Amino acid sequence: MPFSLNFCLRVSTVFVGARWTKRCLFLARISPYYQRKMMHYQTEERGKRNTTDYRIYFKSSDGKCISPFHDIPLFAESEQENDVPLKKVRKNENEVLLNMVVEVPRWSNAKMEIATKEPLNPIKQDVKKGKLRYVANVFPHKGYIWNYGAFPQTWEDPKHTDKDTCCCGDNDPIDVCDIGSKVCSAGQVIQVKVLGILALIDEGETDWKVIAINAEDPDAPALNSIEDVRKKRPGHLEATVDWFKKYKIPDGKPENKFAFNGQFKDKDFAWEVIKSTHQHWRALVLKQNNGGEIDCKNLSVCESPFKCSEEETSAVVESAPVCGKADSLPDDVDKWFFL
Repeated sequence: MPFSLNFCLRVSTVFVGARWTKRCLFLARISPYYQRKMMHYQTEERGKRNTTDYRIYFKSSDGKCISPFHDIPLFAESEQENDVPLKKVRKNENEVLLNMVVEVPRWSNAKMEIATKEPLNPIKQDVKKGKLRYVANVFPHKGYIWNYGAFPQTWEDPKHTDKDTCCCGDNDPIDVCDIGSKVCSAGQVIQVKVLGILALIDEGETDWKVIAINAEDPDAPALNSIEDVRKKRPGHLEATVDWFKKYKIPDGKPENKFAFNGQFKDKDFAWEVIKSTHQHWRALVLKQNNGGEIDCKNLSVCESPFKCSEEETSAVVESAPVCGKADSLPDDVDKWFFL
């Protein structure tokens, strides 16, 4: 039986037509009516960079405080003005672009992530044992080797055991590696093409890593599958596996393991994973599933019991420490590890 997830409509709606490929028909089944999505988002920094107080909050293009986890749509729709499309982000039936929230710019080390347990889910730096976390430089890799981030409106349910990996989800939005050449900034929202997926098993949990490319990248038209990446960017996929395998070793942990013997699955497989995590998010935000400490405060999901007012979301941001001068980075951030 089809079900719907209606979003609060402050502007006209767009009907998602029936001429979609099988891969994306689930979107029409899940939510046939969508708000016209604005692809440009603002960010507001609070606290001091390189401290535990630092946060990046998100705002819509008209300045309303929103959650990047819940309010930014998974699917990138065309910008429109007076019912005239300005920019077509879905070029044909076989290519659907998704919004990616960039958490960590390429070549940087600070482990920034969407704070799923805080109101409005700002980006913050992960903390362990009271100290800010930085990813080590494991030669020859300097920091993160892609723009690293997450798909909004997805959730890897820790109570759901994946039929392929036989492990539960990691309780976060699904991770994305943008292999485009542009270095993005933390908090940037980009539109990406899905190419494939890698199944990392992190301390017994399934931690999917979607391989995607920024739609604005010059190489994007030529990269349409994981095999295209293998042929046109030799060594990139092997470097990705090597990075995920070793990045925790400098912290005293063993090598990470992978499902499927570390082999990448194709984009059709990736779409099935994305569909599943989107449905898990839907159950979470509609309170059909208990998310525990996950904060589901949002501005735009009308059927969600967690929906709140503009005044409430603004109050969350205004209560955070004001933006100040950044602290200096620790001296050992640039240290190299040879494994």
